[in-house]
Amino acid sequence: MSNEVKKEAKGKRAEFQKAKPAAEGKTTVINVARTTKVVKGGKRMGFRALVVVGNGQGKVGVAIGKANQVQAAIAKAETHARKHMITFPIVGDTIPHEVIGKFGAASVWMKPAAPGTGVIAGSGARLLFEAAGIKDVLAKSLGSTNPCNLVYATMEAFKQLKSKETVNVLRGKAEKVEAAAEAPKAEETTEAKAA
Repeated sequence: MSNEVKKEAKGKRAEFQKAKPAAEGKTTVINVARTTKVVKGGKRMGFRALVVVGNGQGKVGVAIGKANQVQAAIAKAETHARKHMITFPIVGDTIPHEVIGKFGAASVWMKPAAPGTGVIAGSGARLLFEAAGIKDVLAKSLGSTNPCNLVYATMEAFKQLKSKETVNVLRGKAEKVEAAAEAPKAEETTEAKAA
């Protein structure tokens, strides 16, 4: 009888289950590494998982999870990645402009590519581009080849990307463009009155 009745989670556990973000996009495991901690009784094994989550439309998140089992490490990383997703602009199937992202000793250079070029990038950055929905891009690693730092450097580059409209607003050109568009209309109305 007691086995049939399921207990509902109480306290912090219930809050944690409610707070889980809704599953959005595809999850890809980039790297899994075995870690060893030397303790008094010997060595304690663990796992570190690097996971990327993306919706294929310019929204992507990356995180590292650590646990005693691989699946637990991946689950932790996925949850964290979903909570910390970033959104960046995409022009067609590529990025809006050239950019360099830096994280630690790793640097990643990225440049827009013509349609049909494909994703020309290293393994970690390639998975990130695919998760974000970028189909044409040129990328090069310019430093450390540590997969974690490379992926985070790519994320830093994504954060720097700006759309044309955003740049125009920042430069104050958006207002001038609107004013220029309105000026001919005013001239046309005066000509119409004169006629």
